[in-house]
This record gives sequence, structure tokens and C-alpha cells, in this order.
Amino acid sequence: MIRVRCPICERSMEGTTRAKWPDFPFCSPRCKLIDLGRWLDEGYTLPADAEGSPADDGADEEKGIP
Repeated sequence: MIRVRCPICERSMEGTTRAKWPDFPFCSPRCKLIDLGRWLDEGYTLPADAEGSPADDGADEEKGIP
């Protein structure tokens, strides 16, 4: 038995296989499109690193690249 909730509308989804939910992990095509819209509108973000990114470790400065 699979029991999950739609990440958009929180609708409970239960079934024996994922085949019952073709838009898994979403409950419907509507929730799937809402999620896509949030991605395209940059509604999802990651917290910025206060120290800087790992790629910015000063290695370029050692090579003479500003």
C-alpha cells in the first residue's frame, strides 16, 4: 500500500501501485502544471551561501585571473 500526499494541494493519494497515479508525485495534471509554473517563475529558491560558493575559493587569483 502506497500512501503519499500531493506536494501542491496536499490531497491524500492511496493505492497499491504508482500506476494508479500517472502524474505521480502529483495527484492531477493541474497540480503538475502549477508546480511547473512555480519553477518557471523562479518560485523555488535555494538559500544563498553567506561564505560564497565552493567554486569561489580564490584559485583564480593564484593564477593571476581577477
